[in-house]
Formats: sequence, structure tokens, C-alpha cells
Amino acid sequence: MRDPDEAEWGRPDLEVLLAAVEASGEAIIITSADIDEPGPHIEYANAAFAAMTGYSVQEVLGRSPRLLQGPRTERAVLDRMRAALEAGEVFQGEAINYRRDGSTYVVEWLITPVRNAEGRIVHWVSAQRDVTERRAFEERQALLVRELHHRVKNTLATVQAVLNATLRSATGLSAFRQAFTARITSLARTHALITEHHAQAADFRDLLRAELMPYDEPGRPRVVLQGPCIRLSSDLAVPIGMALHELTTNALRHGALGDPDGRLEVTWSVEDGPTRRALHWTWSEHDGPPVALPTRDGFGTQLLNRVLTLQIDATVDVAFEADGLRVKVTVPLPPTAP
Repeated sequence: MRDPDEAEWGRPDLEVLLAAVEASGEAIIITSADIDEPGPHIEYANAAFAAMTGYSVQEVLGRSPRLLQGPRTERAVLDRMRAALEAGEVFQGEAINYRRDGSTYVVEWLITPVRNAEGRIVHWVSAQRDVTERRAFEERQALLVRELHHRVKNTLATVQAVLNATLRSATGLSAFRQAFTARITSLARTHALITEHHAQAADFRDLLRAELMPYDEPGRPRVVLQGPCIRLSSDLAVPIGMALHELTTNALRHGALGDPDGRLEVTWSVEDGPTRRALHWTWSEHDGPPVALPTRDGFGTQLLNRVLTLQIDATVDVAFEADGLRVKVTVPLPPTAP
């Protein structure tokens, strides 16, 4: 004899289905079939929908899901949704919705028709999910990809400029190899600092430390760094990092770092004026060998006077004083975010 429960196998009763929907973490509503205003009307909403939107279930029953839309809700997405529903098709998409308190969130819909025995649509079931964090992550990834493309393009141009200038200033193959390798290594250090920071920026102090700390001495500091924390975008960090490398190399060969008694001080400040922001920094060498005026422009001088000036619109003042080299640089900074 057939078990009477077999006839209902795989067909749980409505109470079980309702309990499953209520326990679901997905926000679910059921609406009437009419899609023209003032419809459709919400006939059922679960607790997850109430938690996501800030409306109680009682507040939304009988109202249209359009109450969640606002000025930033994408019209193109709503048009695609309507076209799919008019065709009786399943629709899946994302748009900006508004909670009861006016705050926005990104909702992902999966709207499915419910048909009667005659095949006529009698309801719509909409499963919804808050994907605000996922959308923000995707936008962040897209921004990073654009930044990477931009940085690679700039880096290749910088490498080409370094190569050409090193070729012009090198006195032989060995000198070229040594200088070019050191400059590319410095460029790599700057990019490593940029990549390590979540905002793809490098701190000015870190750029200085990367170049100068190997030449400091425990117990007898030869290098003094003094200034506030200032983050530099990759567009600024790369040329400034290269300038610091050239100044360091020059100080080792001809200046304070090449003399046991030599000292180096780098100070900087940030100007927050009414119309612009600027980074002011001064490179001061002391107690090194006697300063002699250069007989020709080397790559370091070219970089200070051309790359910093042309690429980042900096102003550069180089003074060969009796006590040592002085370099003063002013770099325009982007305005702070409001």
C-alpha cells in the first residue's frame, strides 16, 4: 500500500516555505503583477528586506518598490528592468537604492515571474542583496588598474629619459653601466614604496630614508631629516625620488657625504595657502670638501632643472655656498579633498 506522505514528497507545505524565506539572509519581496504606476504593490516582504532598507514590513506592504528609488537611481537600469518584465523574462541587475533614512546602497536584484496554471503572470518574486561593498571594491580595482597603466606609461618614459641622459653624460661603458644601474635601482625603490601604500603614494620622509640612511652613522648622526608627514602621489614621488638619488650621489662623490666630517640636513614644510598647497624642501650640506662650481651640466643638474621643473612644475634654486651645496625646491601639491 502506498505511503500517503509519498504524494507530497518534494512539495513542502506553505508554512515550511514561508519559514525558509523568513530565515533566508536574502531580502525577498513578492509584488503584484502590474508594473504600471502606481503598481506593482508589495504583498510580502521578509525580515531581511526590512533590515536592508530600514523600513518595517508593515510600512512597505501595499506600496510600490519605487519608494526605494531616488535621484541617483540609474534610469538606464530601470528601463532595462521594465523591458524584461514586459517581456515576462527574468531580470538581474544592480542599481542605487535609498534606505528609509535617506542613505544609499547598491542593490542587486533577481526578479522572477510567478505564473498561474494558464501561464499568466500573477506575481513577481524579487530576491535582493546589498552589494555596496562589492561595488566599491570593483571600482577600487578599476581605479588601481587605471593608475597602474598610467604609472607604467610614465615609468617607461622616465627610463627612456634616464637612459638618454646617462648616455650623454657617461665617460665610458663602465661608468654608464654603474650610473644607469644605480638610477634604475633608485627608481625601483620608489615604486616599491608607492606600491606598499594602499593609496599608491609614498611619504617624502621614506623617499629620503631610502636614499640617505645607508650613509648615516650610529652614535654620530650625519643625516638630519626634519619635517611633517606628507604623502606624494606616484606622479610626484617618482621624479622627486630620482632627484634625491642624484643629490645623494653627488654628495657622495663631491660633497658632504664623501667627507668623514660632512653632515647633511634636509628640512621641509607644507604650505596651505588660500589658492594652492606646496611642498618646500631644502637640501643643505655642511663641512664637506670645498665647493667648486661645475664646469658642465651633469645628469643631476639636468634632472633638477628640467625634470622637476617641466614634469611637476617645481621651482629649483641651487646655490654653491662656501659651507656646502644648498638646494631649495618648491613643489605644487594637489588640493586636499573637501
